[in-house]
Amino acid sequence: MKHWIAALLLAAATTAAAEDPQVIIKTSFGDITVRLFADKAPVTVENFLSYAESGFYEGTIFHRVIPGFMIQGGGMTPRMEEKPTGDPIKNESRNRLHHERGTIAMARTNEPDSATSQFFINVRNNFRLDWSPGSPGYTVFGEVVDGMFVVDSIAIEPTGQMMGHGDVPVTPILINEVVIVGQEAEPAAPEPAASE
Repeated sequence: MKHWIAALLLAAATTAAAEDPQVIIKTSFGDITVRLFADKAPVTVENFLSYAESGFYEGTIFHRVIPGFMIQGGGMTPRMEEKPTGDPIKNESRNRLHHERGTIAMARTNEPDSATSQFFINVRNNFRLDWSPGSPGYTVFGEVVDGMFVVDSIAIEPTGQMMGHGDVPVTPILINEVVIVGQEAEPAAPEPAASE
């Protein structure tokens, strides 16, 4: 009986994981593959996928990099100009997902419901960013499943001040695109040879 229950739980977990969308954040340092928790943060995942599908993230940078903490990107150009975004979304940090190493979460201002396009990836466990009574927290909405070495490489890049912002990588770290797995562009078919 115990084996049957364990097998059933494993099958349910595998099915849930299979239904979670995945994206590849293609950066100038390499690819970061992220599994998104659509069941735990539906508004946030839908928002993130909408930005990805529209091509919004192409040409943005990781503009805030703090070793031993996190890397943040998805809203600034290499000239440190903020891209115009859509409306802010509801904070879903009460989903009780924790800011563990490798999780991705929405960046926001001091207003809890102010997240738009910017996100960050935790380089270490940052449980103080979780929701708790009296602290709205930041919404975790996925986890890195491949390419954490890329995140770690970005996190140790030299940083400085630029355009009034601190912790900006000296050499811009580009987000070339965010691709939804299963929606990658097909390679163009070769043109037929011209007949003479």
